[in-house]
Amino acid sequence: MKVLLVEDDASLREGMGEIIAEQAEVQAVGTEREALAALDSGRFDLVITDLRIGSHEHGGRIVLEAARRRQQAVAIVSAAAPEEVSRTLRPHVPDAVLVKPFQLDDILTLVERFLTLRQDVERLGTARELPPESAWTEESPGVRRAAVGPDAEAGPAWVRVAPGGGFTWRARAKGGEGLLLVEGDVEVEGERHTAPRFLFVGAGQAPEARSHTGCLALTLALKG
Repeated sequence: MKVLLVEDDASLREGMGEIIAEQAEVQAVGTEREALAALDSGRFDLVITDLRIGSHEHGGRIVLEAARRRQQAVAIVSAAAPEEVSRTLRPHVPDAVLVKPFQLDDILTLVERFLTLRQDVERLGTARELPPESAWTEESPGVRRAAVGPDAEAGPAWVRVAPGGGFTWRARAKGGEGLLLVEGDVEVEGERHTAPRFLFVGAGQAPEARSHTGCLALTLALKG
């Protein structure tokens, strides 16, 4: 798992980076420009950014928007209450809010949520235990879905898209959804991804996804 940490306070950035490094690979930057450059050059399973970066009161919004375009999860760090942060960022919705002052366990719990999501979807995707043909339903022309287990709203679900097929990707759960592209390719928000690739769609998002060659993917809701 790889995490991008955006924090302009050097001492706090160093301390948070050391904690996150216990669970994941971390790239820590101190400016909005560095954050955007990092997002341009690599992929992250989680972006943790302060709402205010340097002189930009809402610099975290710009980072969030850039990460969203690349289907990457975002947690906002702020002294404000989560409800106030959400109002400030509308229409965007962060996938998590880390409220200052926070404790060591708060950071560890935050990273663990997203780490677990990726681990779980990769484990299920690697096992590749596809549901029987009778479990698949056609959601739209060229797009079929099959839930795994009794929880159709938050449990794992397989998605198969025929070549040239497309769908509107909405998270089935309130907190967002991870997707592991197992086969083929998918284009989301104008960016083309090829298997194997982990993507994330947050609450309130509904990007258009399309597969040129056809694809098989597994989705799983973020817990907590």
